[in-house]
Amino acid sequence: MLEIAVLGVDLGKNSCSVVGLDRAGRVVLRRRLHRDGVVKLAAGSPGCVVAMEACCGAHHLGRRLREVGHEVRLMSPEYVRPYVKAQKNDERDAEAIAEAATRPTMRFVELKSEAQLDMQSLHRARDRLVSERTALINQLRAILLERGITVPQGRHKLEVYLETLLAEERVPLSPRTRLLVEDQRAEWRELDRRIEAFDQEFAAQARSDEAARLLTTIPGIGPLNATALVAAVGRAETFRRGRDLAAWLGLVPRQMTTGGKPKLLGISKRGNVYLRKMLIHGARAALKVLSKTDTALSRWLHGLLQRAHKNTVVVALAAKLARVACAVLRSGRGFEVGAAGTP
Repeated sequence: MLEIAVLGVDLGKNSCSVVGLDRAGRVVLRRRLHRDGVVKLAAGSPGCVVAMEACCGAHHLGRRLREVGHEVRLMSPEYVRPYVKAQKNDERDAEAIAEAATRPTMRFVELKSEAQLDMQSLHRARDRLVSERTALINQLRAILLERGITVPQGRHKLEVYLETLLAEERVPLSPRTRLLVEDQRAEWRELDRRIEAFDQEFAAQARSDEAARLLTTIPGIGPLNATALVAAVGRAETFRRGRDLAAWLGLVPRQMTTGGKPKLLGISKRGNVYLRKMLIHGARAALKVLSKTDTALSRWLHGLLQRAHKNTVVVALAAKLARVACAVLRSGRGFEVGAAGTP
């Protein structure tokens, strides 16, 4: 039997390239297998390190491989890329994955449970519905504008205007265009109903999950953000420090040194785009409330507002909320606004 220390797997939709390394780092196995074939090969081998890129299907396969006694290491594809040799192909990708997994400074991705993946799928489905609703609203505004009808900004204002417009007997629209607007309005209402159903499900999940319930005590983090955070990062053990979560979400500014002095640039925008967007929206909603209180956090916000643009302050508050969220999960205690210190 071959002595395999590291098994690198380059995942594909149906088939996978597998490369096995011995303890000296020499290639002792090259195979092209179906996903089920990878599990069978691993089940018949002694326990070893199985390395994969954190992509579609990796978490499910990783859980199956862990069940048969292997140590699973998932890595971001961008960290594997430097180890790929010239003339890239699937076999060399698998070899690069195996080699990258042996590096002592490599950062690995935690395996997600099935419940976490289910919650992430619900969030992605809701986000798609919101995008469809936004596109539909923009198209309705364009249709009305082509007929010389302008409506103030705001989804609610457009809804009220359409209610009044379609109730009138004489409408400045052709019969066919009016029918089109009515159909799109009905589609809009259906999208609202489906989005509201998702929101109710997230609220129920936030009440039943202890970690999500603790996160909802933080200003700007409601059931939607709380369930998304728990589904994406799990528990606080994933991060050694609160600042790591903000960096992982791309909320930490990049720095440039000019004339010996550090200068802050824009945020890096790396990591989870969805979570970063939701935290920024939550921070924008919480800014009005927090700025009216007399706490260390509000005084910090007032100082930022005096020397920075409001949008910059919103992003800074989102980074602060990310660090607070990690601290809340790590401590197991809810957030108290009066006890929040300055960064």
